[in-house]
Amino acid sequence: MSDGSSTILVTGATGFIGHQVVHRLLAHPTRPRLRLLAHERDVPDCCTAAATVVRGSLTEPASLRDVCRGVDTVLHLAAAITPDPARAHAVNVVGTETLLAEACRSGVPRFVRLGTAAVYGPGPHRGQPRRSERPLSVTSASRLAGDRCVLARGGVVLRPYLVYGAGDVWLVPSLATMITRLPHWIEGGRARLSLISVDDLARVTAALALRPAPLPASAVLHAAHPCPVAVRDLVTTLCRYLGLPLPHGDVSSAGLAERLGGSADPSLAQRFAQFGTDHWFDSAPLWSLAGLVPGPGITEHFAVCAPWYREYLKDLVPPAMPPAGLPVTPDPKAVSQ
Repeated sequence: MSDGSSTILVTGATGFIGHQVVHRLLAHPTRPRLRLLAHERDVPDCCTAAATVVRGSLTEPASLRDVCRGVDTVLHLAAAITPDPARAHAVNVVGTETLLAEACRSGVPRFVRLGTAAVYGPGPHRGQPRRSERPLSVTSASRLAGDRCVLARGGVVLRPYLVYGAGDVWLVPSLATMITRLPHWIEGGRARLSLISVDDLARVTAALALRPAPLPASAVLHAAHPCPVAVRDLVTTLCRYLGLPLPHGDVSSAGLAERLGGSADPSLAQRFAQFGTDHWFDSAPLWSLAGLVPGPGITEHFAVCAPWYREYLKDLVPPAMPPAGLPVTPDPKAVSQ
């Protein structure tokens, strides 16, 4: 399948992760043919120059007719991140079912869906989830339903937990907000989390798409750096590069709502609480299957994306240079995408 004749359909190619995956595929020496499904957002010129763009929508079944014809692999990276149950169901469940049906009708042998480990719900999770999925949000519940459709058809589901890198508008911004609004360690910062850089996630996703041997049927693969990161180390790294003061003192997860002063946002304490409980997952099977070695962890890698974050968060964090001696030379390719 990696002999230069493979055709890969990618959904979500304009997103945070999908855009990076497309670049990895375009740079691969086997030069696979790419077909990018696009709807509302225009695909950047850097991708259209070497890929075919087809217009269609996961919520419009007629527009997906024959979109999988001649395709060897579907990388379904699109998802609706929304509190609207109807929208979430239409995209993440019905849209996935429609795309799966098209893939089956066209005889596509490989279907890989990007999910999320958030479907497991509150921790602690250490290594392998020890109980059934318990999604806490509309988005996670609908993505879990879509995952089940893929697994029932023999597809593969990738489940990262927390993804960081240039283009991330959730993880690091949420942590920066937490640090400024609640400048205390939650449960001493001892919780360990699964993290993966968007570069590593794109690299391993592309490797699965181009793997010559078949993928295991109905497999759930956790996508993370093999070494979980303690929240204290994660926050310390962010503070050093973003010029934020380190938290002080301690607060329990149970006491978050009170310390936040009864926030008008009822989900705020819930979002912060995840940084007080272990959420890490065994990713060794994924790296073994992909035949890759993971890149550096966040304490080594954050210098690459710190300039992007400082620009994105300029209204939240004070302008500051990283401490002397820290590597600050950005990777232009990572920062510009």
